[in-house]
Amino acid sequence: MCSRRGAIVASVPLANLKLVKGIESLSLYQFNTHTAKHYFCSQCGIYTHHQRRSYPEFYGVNVACIEGIKPYELGEIQVVDGINHPRDNDS
Repeated sequence: MCSRRGAIVASVPLANLKLVKGIESLSLYQFNTHTAKHYFCSQCGIYTHHQRRSYPEFYGVNVACIEGIKPYELGEIQVVDGINHPRDNDS
């Protein structure tokens, strides 16, 4: 994942994510192994969510896209460098 994306991402089981509006505006992008599915707004380009390569039963959700959440008020956030993927060294 690009180290410059800069999103605050939370994990959500596939069954627990409900898109309530804007589905028609989403675009899908896949790269490298084509396992993960990355979704972006086709109008503004913001990353909204992705189905994970490391744990395909989960979505990674850009917390800043959730109405009513102020991501900079969440406290300490784990930073992932965008270079070292958790599954890159799996056998």
